[in-house]
Amino acid sequence: MPIHDNDRHAVVLEIGRAYTKCGFVGENEPRVIIPSKLEGTKKREGIYLHEYSTKKELHSNLVKFLHHIFFKYLLVNHRERRIVIVESLLCPTEFREVLANVLYVHFEVPSVLFVPSHLVTLYTLGISTALVIDIGHEETTMIPVCEGTPLIHAWQAQPLGNKAIQERLESLLLLRAKVQGNGGQKIDLVDVMPKLSRAVLEDIVVRTCFVTTLPRARQLVAARTHEDGPSPPVPPPTILYPLSGNNNLTLDGSVREESAEVLFETDNEMVSLASMVLDAILASPIDFRVPLAENLVIIGGGCMLPGLKFRLLAEIKDLQQHPKYSSRIALKALKVHRPPAKSNYTAWLGGAILGATEAIATRSYAREVYMQTNRVPDWNNLADNTKEVDSRAG
Repeated sequence: MPIHDNDRHAVVLEIGRAYTKCGFVGENEPRVIIPSKLEGTKKREGIYLHEYSTKKELHSNLVKFLHHIFFKYLLVNHRERRIVIVESLLCPTEFREVLANVLYVHFEVPSVLFVPSHLVTLYTLGISTALVIDIGHEETTMIPVCEGTPLIHAWQAQPLGNKAIQERLESLLLLRAKVQGNGGQKIDLVDVMPKLSRAVLEDIVVRTCFVTTLPRARQLVAARTHEDGPSPPVPPPTILYPLSGNNNLTLDGSVREESAEVLFETDNEMVSLASMVLDAILASPIDFRVPLAENLVIIGGGCMLPGLKFRLLAEIKDLQQHPKYSSRIALKALKVHRPPAKSNYTAWLGGAILGATEAIATRSYAREVYMQTNRVPDWNNLADNTKEVDSRAG
């Protein structure tokens, strides 16, 4: 008997690289947002789910992690709940297969519905065409969605996310930062703490860092690269960040300002966040280029940094004048949607909306079918995306 009663709402999970959002369909926000890792001891930071060596290790970690979700945070009987998994289209196939095996075999859930995060994000806005920009922990992925269809051939992905910002922040801190103790004496951070934990770096980014404006960023570059160039602008205020014990980390204003610049610096192939947006639009059908530019949806925890969206739009408008793009694309306006949820769980909300419709019953993959085939359909597998040819067709 299909389970679709009002008192047995399906569970919605979005397992990200850094954080996992979990809750129930029909709700407007997750019940809880937790780190995507197994809790460690005082000496160890913990094991993140995506940092595994073998499939066996991943299977074991997922079993423990999902057990905490079902019995500690959601307090539900997993055998009576359908599951909605909000995943990226670029999710590793191995991770997807192991996750499916854990849900179907170990937890014996009745059915699972895998939904692409970039597509269901549009369910929160009621639109069918947009360029979805997901700035996550390890990477930024951009996929154009045209009339409800993700254009896989136009996808863009680069390792530009919170991890890159944290790595730049750590290098700047070890180079410039001082630690101030009770006596007022300042010591180089590298002599006190040669490596900062991921939790500390993340906390510093969230609490103190921001994205500066494009004109000010150009001033900083000019002052740094030209000896006879203009003097650098006045840096933001220096603040004290409490470390372990009575030590305080002196956070220079220039460090807070420059850490996020890694997202907009071009690499050897002249790729940045701005160029990724224009490349994704150019790779889309010509009739959809203007609608895509006028329907930008920026999601992910990385885009919550103050000033990031404004800076990204400024970078795109400036890059449009480059010869590479000026002769091929003419965008009159760039418009960014404001979804009815915080950026870090907008995709989860889209999955909760879809799961509240009849799709949960018609599109879910039942456990009985999985136990016979031992696999779930995958968009990148031709066996699941090729129409069978009728042998009787002449």
